[in-house]
Amino acid sequence: MSQSLDIARSLILEPAGLGQRDLDRVVDQLLSPSVDAADLYFQTSRYESWVLEDGIIKEASYNIDQGAGLRAVSGEKTGFAYSDEIALPALLEAASSARAISRAGQDGRVKIQPVGGAPMLYPAIDPLGTLTSEQKVDLLRQVDAEARKQDPRVVEVIASLAATHDVILLAASDGSLNGDIRPLVRMNVTVIVEQGDKREQASCGGGGRRSYQWFGEDEHALEYAREAVRRALVNLEAVAAPAGDMPVVLGPGWPGVLLHEAIGHGLEGDFNRKGTSAFSGRLGERVASDLCTVVDDGTMPGRRGSLTIDDEGVPTQNTVLIENGILRNYMQDKMNARLMGMEETGNGRRESYAHLPMPRMTNTYM
Repeated sequence: MSQSLDIARSLILEPAGLGQRDLDRVVDQLLSPSVDAADLYFQTSRYESWVLEDGIIKEASYNIDQGAGLRAVSGEKTGFAYSDEIALPALLEAASSARAISRAGQDGRVKIQPVGGAPMLYPAIDPLGTLTSEQKVDLLRQVDAEARKQDPRVVEVIASLAATHDVILLAASDGSLNGDIRPLVRMNVTVIVEQGDKREQASCGGGGRRSYQWFGEDEHALEYAREAVRRALVNLEAVAAPAGDMPVVLGPGWPGVLLHEAIGHGLEGDFNRKGTSAFSGRLGERVASDLCTVVDDGTMPGRRGSLTIDDEGVPTQNTVLIENGILRNYMQDKMNARLMGMEETGNGRRESYAHLPMPRMTNTYM
């Protein structure tokens, strides 16, 4: 954790000429004259993608974004401002805007101190630099060749590779300073097969919080190509499903999206606090078959939804939401947990520095 914090400081604060005293000053500005709680969230994010089609690179992109979001909480009200300029004058101006919602509450000075202890669930690396440009293109070409040699009916292969290097730094009015380095990589392979006048396609892919080199280990990338071809050929032979009511068996994988949308969002704290979820006010009640246990677990090493800390600096955890059909818990961020009188669960997520945190899923499964 301290390694991630040190790297985050060097990548965010040092280029802007900011130090510990500057953080103290900005958080003090957020708290004055009277705000209950406040935080200063820095983020710098770099993203790249590569797309190989017909054996050549058809698309390549690179983006960088950085800034800071400042939040002041007063009762149920939240003041928020953000700046895409990481500089002391811009931060102080944003702090003045965010604190405008204040009422009688906390007033005073805060001394920001580094916080550690949360176990690192992924390496503090920059995945974009783990392969050269030539190696990335070569990896995509290997995938293309592997797919084409599986079956002569393969007529088109589209292979893509993408990575994000996300760095966050969070100073809060409780005096804590947290940082996290979040690598994320993804590969996807889409295959089109043709037989006579019939064409079908299928995709396969994967990734996680690791380096590009992982795709070359144990033939992960090549296996995506083989599986994409297999699925496409199955589609080529597929017939129309019979109509009518019947039992449906859903296996692991993409059917998890149904759980995510139909159940997961309904168990997020903000919807339940506002009474807009079908699960509102039903803790302790039976809401599913006793065969069903639903868990949100942000602590699984290397997984795409995992976080060492959430976007409010709270360590993620394994939260049992539904246990043997009984509703046990909701996913919470700091604000909703406080307003509902419940424990924080490490589910505070921000779309970016320009957005407020809200309770959202990590790795949710049944």
